[in-house]
Amino acid sequence: MRRIALASEKVEEAAPAPRLNRLLGELVYLAEPFARPFRQVDVPLAQNPQIVMILPGFFTGPTRMRYLARLLEQAGHKTKHWGLGLNLGPTRENFADLERRLAEVHDRYGQQVVLLGWSLGGLFARELAKLQPHAVSKVITMGTPFSGSPRANNAWRLYQLVAGHRVDEPPIDGDRTEKPPVETVALWSPRDGVIAPRSACGVPGERDRAIAIRCTHMGFSYAPEAVQEVLRELDRA
Repeated sequence: MRRIALASEKVEEAAPAPRLNRLLGELVYLAEPFARPFRQVDVPLAQNPQIVMILPGFFTGPTRMRYLARLLEQAGHKTKHWGLGLNLGPTRENFADLERRLAEVHDRYGQQVVLLGWSLGGLFARELAKLQPHAVSKVITMGTPFSGSPRANNAWRLYQLVAGHRVDEPPIDGDRTEKPPVETVALWSPRDGVIAPRSACGVPGERDRAIAIRCTHMGFSYAPEAVQEVLRELDRA
């Protein structure tokens, strides 16, 4: 009952979320696996190979990120999954497990790790980098709502239903607008149908740089322009 109440919660002031036509446009991702064999993605050889931990978006897991991971590996980077399976929101327990996972990867390879977070995964990445900046060389977020109202999106009600807490009252400490003490780059899209573009872009002081990508929210995990921008940022790490 509590989760249903959270999902149907009334708010005094509505936050600007993407319009319905943008949200419906996200459905094109259902055809993505069928279009994949016909898609050409230019994957240049990495000039600066990195260890990359990929943090999936809400209600997705490593399987959803496998295509992107394969392309990064093809370029010469080494990718690591986040170790938490499906992303159902933060808890104190799973965030502690993620801290241990990052420490393990950092110790194993003896070099700093790039945290690549899609949507909610980017919020995990930003907070993780604040706790272990010595282990992180760079944070790259993709369509991550770290700025403005936490309800400036079309997913907050579903999030509250699944996670069991208010989107503005996560069970872990942290300020999502505060920039991590490492280089932080925000990839955002004016075509995003889930997250308000301004929330994913942020303002100076909340990130070091923001780069516009013309893809859907779901497209951050497979669109050629998103993949190529991630590859460019990895070479800059």
